Amino acid sequence: MRRVHRKQRVRARHVHRRAARPSATARLQRSAAAGLAHVLYANSSNGALATAQRVERYRPLIEAEARGSGFSADTLEGIVFLESGGYSDAIAGSDPVAASGLTQIVAQTGAGFLHMRVDLRRSRKLTFRIQRAEARGSYRKADRLAAIRRRVDQRFDPADALAATVRYLTVARGYLGRDDLAVASYHMGIGNLQGVIARWAGAPLSASTTRLVRAARLSYAKLFFTSTPDRHALAWARLNALADDTRNYYWKVLSAERIMWLYRNNPRALQAEEWLQGQKNSAEEVIHPRTHTWRFARPKDIVRAERRHTLVPLPSSPGKTYIAVSPFLGQMAHRLHHSRRIYRALRPAAHDILLYIGERVHELSGSKRPLLVTSAVRDLRYQNALKHVNENAARSYSVHTTGYAFDLARSYSSRRQAAAVQFVLDRLEALNLIAYIKETDAIHVAVASHAGRRLRALRADA
Repeated sequence: MRRVHRKQRVRARHVHRRAARPSATARLQRSAAAGLAHVLYANSSNGALATAQRVERYRPLIEAEARGSGFSADTLEGIVFLESGGYSDAIAGSDPVAASGLTQIVAQTGAGFLHMRVDLRRSRKLTFRIQRAEARGSYRKADRLAAIRRRVDQRFDPADALAATVRYLTVARGYLGRDDLAVASYHMGIGNLQGVIARWAGAPLSASTTRLVRAARLSYAKLFFTSTPDRHALAWARLNALADDTRNYYWKVLSAERIMWLYRNNPRALQAEEWLQGQKNSAEEVIHPRTHTWRFARPKDIVRAERRHTLVPLPSSPGKTYIAVSPFLGQMAHRLHHSRRIYRALRPAAHDILLYIGERVHELSGSKRPLLVTSAVRDLRYQNALKHVNENAARSYSVHTTGYAFDLARSYSSRRQAAAVQFVLDRLEALNLIAYIKETDAIHVAVASHAGRRLRALRADA
């Protein structure tokens, strides 16, 4: 009996672990939300923390409007963060015919689809008068005019705007069959997303979207990550054709949700992440914070790491890997009395990602011309010497000194190869495996330390 009970307990633990383990969809959502968060930190008015403070004021109203809708208050709050940054009088431009209000509703959509009161003629006049009053410093007058505008144009009334957004999401869910697809459609449009889904399924555009979604168990994560230029290509082409980074809208809503969660539950962590996100034009210091990442101080540290295989040489067979090494890589080595060869190495994770980029770009473009690596690992002494001759070299902390970064020359054999490079980088960023910055002549790529392991798991699942 004891053996039976022991077996039952072990089996129960395994079942519990499987139940506790996040699904593939949840893992992809978490990765994309983290990988694409930088733009929220970079573009938030006065910073992400200040934006979270503005959005938090509307939390009671958001909870009231979300109640009973089937959509979480967190999701609605994420939309508010992303759309207006908590400004109820926000206008995309200066004319209220465009997206306006707390949830940025276009005048035509508000009046025609969501049955809101939108007197555009009066709204325009009031907007002009509000702007003129504010320019003159007559803020009380501006507030009185804004109150009138909220009555004639409901998009500027926070409660009405939130209620309309919930109505939109509810209708969208009816057409699309899932909450996540409904949220993705808020920026993309229901019809556009239906078209993407039909192309993904290889079905007529008139086919029932809810049936296609149900049959394929199609989450937005599955739709997005399985659509590539060589797989579900029509769906990818349609997603890629939509302007304004529309395909990443859902991930940004999830990023905004996470920022709001941190604001309420761990404000110090949010403050720290905001600082890290602000250090570079990418999230590279989030994946490799300078206070927690080992850096090579001297050339002999790099030599020692290569002997221990914690650094591996760059590929030397461009005909097989489609990666070539610039003859100028390591050109400052002579100043340190060392061979250029020692600087032609990377951490294993960065090496794996580099090989993947070369292989995948070749598959997508058909080009046999290799991509050119112009920078790899450096030590602090090399970095210091480089600062005097290269204006783009980091003045303080460079991820190159960790071995987790490399640069690729922006020189391609064709537009097709250039497009393939862009796709691969964007997809790796969405998987939170890299952060990259486009410079004048090169693309600087920083690789997460877990990237090699995660990439192998993804390729095994494919």
